[in-house]
Amino acid sequence: MDLSQLNSAEQAHMTKIIEKKQMQDFLRLYSGLVERCFTSCCNDFTSKALSSKEEQCVLNCSDKFLKHSERVGQRFAELNAEAMGVPKP
Repeated sequence: MDLSQLNSAEQAHMTKIIEKKQMQDFLRLYSGLVERCFTSCCNDFTSKALSSKEEQCVLNCSDKFLKHSERVGQRFAELNAEAMGVPKP
């Protein structure tokens, strides 16, 4: 987004809006990660500590989730670059 056409007050306001949106997106991603991995991996509530199986499951789940999110972001950037007419590297 090109903010150069806005005055400094408008630029500051737009920057705040963008930062707030980015924080909301991050929290949504984090919340989804926690929900998915907890639901999939944590099923023994007889102890407050995770079993080694549950811990490994959470590690694998979070790793997959983050790699998936990264790949989706990369693909989105590729498609956006194509739409903007930027050639692939």
